[in-house]
Amino acid sequence: MAPTLLAGTDTPGRRARCPDMTNGASGRLTDRACVITGAASGIGRATAERFLREGARVVAADLDGERLGRLFAGRDGVVTVVGDVAREDDARRMVAAAVESYGRIDVLVANAGVIPLLDVVEATADDWDRVMAVDGRGMFLTCKYAIEAMAGQEGGGAIVCTSSISGMAGQARQAVYGPAKFVASGLTKHLAVEWAARGIRVNAVAPGTIETERVAAARVEPGGPEYLDEVARAHPMARFGTPEEVAAAILFLASDEASFVTGAILPVDGGYLAQ
Repeated sequence: MAPTLLAGTDTPGRRARCPDMTNGASGRLTDRACVITGAASGIGRATAERFLREGARVVAADLDGERLGRLFAGRDGVVTVVGDVAREDDARRMVAAAVESYGRIDVLVANAGVIPLLDVVEATADDWDRVMAVDGRGMFLTCKYAIEAMAGQEGGGAIVCTSSISGMAGQARQAVYGPAKFVASGLTKHLAVEWAARGIRVNAVAPGTIETERVAAARVEPGGPEYLDEVARAHPMARFGTPEEVAAAILFLASDEASFVTGAILPVDGGYLAQ
């Protein structure tokens, strides 16, 4: 298998029904200005789609400009920004796009990340630097500029970071990715305490293995089905999650329904962390 995994769904040979999370909307984010990083695929894409159905005005940001264009070009209520969250000017532009287009930023979903599967012997210093740049520095920068803008506007705002089960518990072959997600979990808690009095809520989701394009590809790679089957067995619900299921949790944390919730890290993991 290639050394990067972006997450999973039903395990090979053990299909389990996932709820339909694609229908229904209640306007929970009507006219809210929302920035979503990593919006061209996986959880970020599902979150952008869900937010649009809930009435949000979205800035969809990603490094993959071609895919962003295919997904969102010409759609009402969407501005796209191509950039790298690890670059300070790009992170600043993503937040500025919301302020310039919509007059404010109400929600940041700090989701962009890369997920290599490496043990500490296999991993190189370059692997460490690459993951920490995107998953660590990138999350710090997007949160920094979002909070700077939210602190200067009426009503504060909400930030939802994408952490992981690997950011709350140890896992094999996560010597690079896991520590980066511990950064996400720690940053969430510290920023929540630091900015609560200014009306800025900061929470995180901690997904288990989630069905993304990468997992779909792994199913046809040598050793992929066997590996995914082993990972699925580690989830008590005996299946992987879907991006839409994570997006539903992100929506809750971003909405007024979570108005007294800050500093929380919400597992969306089929019971993985309950063991």
